[in-house]
Amino acid sequence: MNRRNFLRNGALSMAAFTILPRNVMGGARYVAPSDQLSLAIIGCGAQGRWTLAPQFARRANLVAACDCESRQLQEMKKIVDAETTKAKGKAYSGFKLYADYGEILARKDIDAVIICTPDHWHAVMTIEACRAGKDVYVEKPMSHSIAEGRAMADAVARYGRVLQVGNMQRSWPNFRHACELVRNGYIGKIREIKVSVGAPAIPCDLPAQPVPPTLDWERWIGPAPFRPYHEELAPPMERRIFPNWRNYKEYGGGMVCDWGAHMFDIAQWALGADDAGPVEFTPPDKQTLTPLTMRYADGTVMTHEPNFRKSEGNAVRFIGDDGIIDISRSYLDTIPGNLKEHKIGDNEIKLYRSDDHYDDFLQAIRTRKQPLSTVETGHRTASLCHIVNLCYEFERKLLWNPEKEEFIRDWEADRRRSNPLRKPYTLKPE
Repeated sequence: MNRRNFLRNGALSMAAFTILPRNVMGGARYVAPSDQLSLAIIGCGAQGRWTLAPQFARRANLVAACDCESRQLQEMKKIVDAETTKAKGKAYSGFKLYADYGEILARKDIDAVIICTPDHWHAVMTIEACRAGKDVYVEKPMSHSIAEGRAMADAVARYGRVLQVGNMQRSWPNFRHACELVRNGYIGKIREIKVSVGAPAIPCDLPAQPVPPTLDWERWIGPAPFRPYHEELAPPMERRIFPNWRNYKEYGGGMVCDWGAHMFDIAQWALGADDAGPVEFTPPDKQTLTPLTMRYADGTVMTHEPNFRKSEGNAVRFIGDDGIIDISRSYLDTIPGNLKEHKIGDNEIKLYRSDDHYDDFLQAIRTRKQPLSTVETGHRTASLCHIVNLCYEFERKLLWNPEKEEFIRDWEADRRRSNPLRKPYTLKPE
């Protein structure tokens, strides 16, 4: 019997004598130390250090981290130690650092992993984590290709794991409210959706630079095509920026995937299309200045229009027969104007409510119920983004079958549903 089982069985024995409600011990959100989950974080870059580590350190036990850059690892340890000490009210020690994520997956005391690496690593790590019996929180966009997303979803199902995608806008009240207004028909039938996110991915042609002595560049590249180091892909920490690997198709999907995984995701949620997607993708027309256009099977049209509100950034606009809804991280605007204040009734469609994306994942681990942003949801959203990128690249119309997840009469596009992986990396579960 290991220590965790001993403590758990001992607690059950004590319950026969004294049972206290948790709200008596520490409020409605109190989680007993014996029930706190042990997590590890894979990827100590900007998103991992600045966002995910502090969030999860306040809600669970972060016990380990992995990265191929030793200075980022040490910085991660400082952040986790400080956040955990603040959250628990006592000095924290025992946070372990690894260069090889396989050592984290081999630890039996770790319940789940947080994957916040560059996109080209998401699928391989997720599949291996599922096989190792770990639940997964993986950053958006969930996958780096359509085939990777399907392989990830299959692995989650095969091994009975919980996976939450980092599409955290679904846990923001204003986005949920906008989607509920659309779902309940408050602006009538949706005729068009405009999505404002940045540019598609481009090929990487950066010149070679010397590899920093603290970086294992071979490990950073992993399953992606090998190329020489450049600081735009893995910048030194002193630059304090989100790195630009996401702009290059070998490692990311451009802003179409990076922000599209947020904004196209909201459009899909509002349309009730989490298990589907557009069936037709038409590239922009330079002569008529029409944007890239997507069409759903019911005739709803969605366009990719960066800055449709000029310089106001990433957003979604729903245009219906009876009104308009604009939604972003900084505003919810409606026509008619009082619509945004409308309360959705108990007898109307209400979407999955989560007010905390990270806690939603932890609760799903405990209950084994599906979280808000599931692997299938993340796969459909990421697939839409990948097809948009292909449509820009091919500069021709693409017909897509969401049920079969394949292109219609287009062998070249079908071939690009997947990316080649360097050996020995594979998407096979065994």
